[in-house]
Amino acid sequence: MPDETPPPDENDDGQDPNRTAFGLIEPIEIDQEMETSFLDYSMSVIVSRALPDVRDGLKPVHRRILWGMLDVGARPDRPFMKCARVTGDVMGKYHPHGDGGIYDALVRLAQPHSLRHPLVQGHGNFGSPDDGPAAARYTECRLAPLAMSMLADIDEDTVDFAENYSGEFDEPAVLPSRFPNLLVNGSQGIAVGMATNIPPHNLGEVIDATTYLIDNPECTVEELVNAQIVKGPDFPTGGQILGRQGILDAQLTGRGSIRMRAVAEIEEGTRGADRIVVTELPYQVGPRTVLAKISELVAAKEIEGISDANDESSGGDTRIVITLKRDAPALIVLNNLYKRTPLQTSFGVNTVALVDGVPRTLNLRDALAHYLDHQIEVITRRSEFRLRKKQERAHIVEGLIRALDLIDEIIAAIRASDDKAAAHEALEAAPFSFSEVQAEYILTMQLHRLTRLGRAELEAEMEELRAAIAELEAILGDRTVLLGVIKDELGEIRGRFADERRSEITFDPGELDLEDLIDDEDLIVTMSAKGYVKTVPADTFRSQRRGGRGISGAKLRDEDYIAHIITTTAHAYLLFFSNLGRVYRLKAHEIPMKDRTARGTAIVNLLPLQPDERIQAIIDTRDYESNQYLFFATRLGQVKKTRFTEYDSSLRAGLIAIKLRDDDELVRVIPCNEDDDIFMVSRAGMTVRFAQDDVRAMGRSTAGVRGMKMRADDTVVSCDVARDDATILLVTDAGYGKRTKLENFARKNRGIQGVKGIKLTARRGHVVAAFMVSLDDEIFVIASDGVVSRMEVRGISSQGRDATGVRVMNVEGGRTVAAVAPVLSADDED
Repeated sequence: MPDETPPPDENDDGQDPNRTAFGLIEPIEIDQEMETSFLDYSMSVIVSRALPDVRDGLKPVHRRILWGMLDVGARPDRPFMKCARVTGDVMGKYHPHGDGGIYDALVRLAQPHSLRHPLVQGHGNFGSPDDGPAAARYTECRLAPLAMSMLADIDEDTVDFAENYSGEFDEPAVLPSRFPNLLVNGSQGIAVGMATNIPPHNLGEVIDATTYLIDNPECTVEELVNAQIVKGPDFPTGGQILGRQGILDAQLTGRGSIRMRAVAEIEEGTRGADRIVVTELPYQVGPRTVLAKISELVAAKEIEGISDANDESSGGDTRIVITLKRDAPALIVLNNLYKRTPLQTSFGVNTVALVDGVPRTLNLRDALAHYLDHQIEVITRRSEFRLRKKQERAHIVEGLIRALDLIDEIIAAIRASDDKAAAHEALEAAPFSFSEVQAEYILTMQLHRLTRLGRAELEAEMEELRAAIAELEAILGDRTVLLGVIKDELGEIRGRFADERRSEITFDPGELDLEDLIDDEDLIVTMSAKGYVKTVPADTFRSQRRGGRGISGAKLRDEDYIAHIITTTAHAYLLFFSNLGRVYRLKAHEIPMKDRTARGTAIVNLLPLQPDERIQAIIDTRDYESNQYLFFATRLGQVKKTRFTEYDSSLRAGLIAIKLRDDDELVRVIPCNEDDDIFMVSRAGMTVRFAQDDVRAMGRSTAGVRGMKMRADDTVVSCDVARDDATILLVTDAGYGKRTKLENFARKNRGIQGVKGIKLTARRGHVVAAFMVSLDDEIFVIASDGVVSRMEVRGISSQGRDATGVRVMNVEGGRTVAAVAPVLSADDED
């Protein structure tokens, strides 16, 4: 093959044409250099600064802070240390950046409003969502107890170490992280071309999900999400999460938008000026930010009805008090605040973390699976380390046990040796035949220790070592055993540090799949005369015999009592009829569930009531087609019948239910059908029975006709529909009652005064309730102090019209019977 080397240039002096006085210069295209340099810079930012590692959930700066605090001795069982010292030590040894960034990262690790479980204990002013922390020279810190779980077993070769930036010290490439910190405390960061925004979660739920994944390694992300172990984010500041759609998106895909709302309640104020009290705020929202926005909206007259707003937060407890103007519609104002201020905001989930040094978007299962892989490696390396140490110690102990039988010969051989090397050779040779390690250990022992070796102690230690070695070999030889160790240690951390959820997941009014989120369980809805409503499980109240003292149903204010109580289901519609003749509609699950003794939530938080409006009747309906009509009775004896479907409306502002005279108000609303008879009972015990056909069907906004003629000092207390095989139960405010057969009341025309339904005396009081019952029914009897008694109807005597009744509830000391209500579906209870 011919030589293709070009002939030398006559002017070539043998020098490289790219070499200049400044060195070797290589020509490169500018776009190529910019692309390469920018990619190098981008990856440096992504890997070394902005994104957390999926294994321990930490960015390098946070990892270095925790490692530096452990290295410098700032542990939970030691005194607090100046943050300036920790910051300087971390900067000098591990993190080659400014002290400002290091201190900011340290502060976040200690802020209870930033991390669900802070990893640093802070002493001093570490800031708030509105304010920054004090300078590092004023604040102190030490590792939190939970942080020791992040660093646990790090000295047992569980993770790799690398040289620091100067090569003087070693730092961990990742922490053992004995709990899933990435999800528990979340992370936020902005890199070049990507970002991460991971919300905090409940420690107990995340550990439970990890355990579920260990037990079901083949489960899909859909199966894990549908198990609803991780219910959703759990923000350290509490608040409400509206709906589950954003949670589902985030858990299934790693991306989603979660709507957060403050916890606010409307409180009755003096002189008609109500107050909105905010006790929990959305994540990363501060009171000052909220008040500034409210002030701006009020000044611009975009929100009406607010007279004042103040921040009364203290001691870590949030309390914003918004005072309304007299007669301002509190619920409308609150809804406007949700819409226009940070009291309602969104958290954009973007679960991006480093997996093997590469950014990845992770769903819930991915995040837990990568963490679990890390734990398998940690436990494997720790077990190998411990096994090696145990085997080394067992080898030593084995030598010591053999040395006991040759102690005199060993001492003589050592004395006869010229130096340590000769002593080594003597011990390794016959008749001793010790290994090099055993011989070295014997030679380094002091003579008095060598002569006082105890066989029993050594043999006991040897047994323990053999058991430990067998256990470690089982862990390393059986993946199931290894996973069991991870489960046990996660369970221990859960037992020590897990707590209840702080963020409540509630329905989103804009979602269409609301029913899928709530079980259609049996509920009891109670409402007090002052308008405090709640739901409790249907089995809360146990059955009692007639005349029982009852159990406490609610802790109420003075002069308040339970006025309405019904049994329903979570998906049932409830119609709330007010004394002003309006009707509002809610589903039972929209009423907050409380404890049996809790006071409940003011109804003005749920319905847009007018200042002087109160709920007078509650109708439970499972289906608008189950009854043809609703029958209305007013205090002055007016009645009206309207088709049930007239109230099939979702209008939140309410509908006109009946047109009232100025001095009248609504008393009772009952569903009825064709061929029903209506019973009306007055406070004086007068009773009238007439056919519902006597009242023609009318529209919603009509006034109705006279149903019962009233005396000047008498008013209607109840009306009900006659039932086959039923009796009418009448109960007085003095605690007396009776059942009377319906055949004792002849059907008459409406509009008459009626006949006596119960004989009343000064001692027996006045009628407080009357309705139809059967022998298998149960009733609630509610005293004016909130005590509730549940009893069987069959325990109340059946008597004639002129009888005075028997005692059904003991009331004394100024107490009275405030209300009586049927249990719509009695449960079989002990």
